[in-house]
Amino acid sequence: MTKKELALEVIERLKQEYPDAGCTLDYDQAWKLLVSVRLAAQCTDARVNVVVEGLYEKFPTVEALADADEDEIEAIVRPCGLGRSKARDISACMKMIRDEYDGKVPDDFDVLLKLPGVGRKSANLIMGDVFGKPAIVTDTHCIRLVNRIGLVDGIKEPKKVEMALWKIIPPEEGSDFCHRLVYHGRDVCTARTKPYCDRCCLSDVCAKKI
Repeated sequence: MTKKELALEVIERLKQEYPDAGCTLDYDQAWKLLVSVRLAAQCTDARVNVVVEGLYEKFPTVEALADADEDEIEAIVRPCGLGRSKARDISACMKMIRDEYDGKVPDDFDVLLKLPGVGRKSANLIMGDVFGKPAIVTDTHCIRLVNRIGLVDGIKEPKKVEMALWKIIPPEEGSDFCHRLVYHGRDVCTARTKPYCDRCCLSDVCAKKI
């Protein structure tokens, strides 16, 4: 089985296993997903979803958050860790969206990368989830699982993993595939315990490079 054939098989099996998998960060506007994904660095999505409720209650718009004092932002987002740097990036990002993009999150990947605190993972998440465009989000679950399964061979650098996956994952499948890897990585192919291979839907095709 080639890597492309394996990828298609994995995609189909994960679709069966997690038909409704989607982004686990709560948002109803593009700028809120930008904020949440920045806060999610070294923090759980569950905690981020709780913290942003207080942030949006106090600063409900791009303009309000852009005008907010960094110290006020930091005080609210501190439970997510790295409060100072995250507050600084969020403030600068919202100012840039307000001043240069008329308060709207741009739908261009390269433009997104110019926003403070936005890397390839965040930009891909926005492109896939908000704008429905081809995207591959190489978070820790994705990197761990595609190496274990054998879709990539010993590649740990996020951008290199992303480039390798673009070659074997159909563009229209990338975003949902990565979301399903998150679910599978949390429930079955875990990081901090031994993977539950006995109840894995991929056990017979996985390379099991654990």
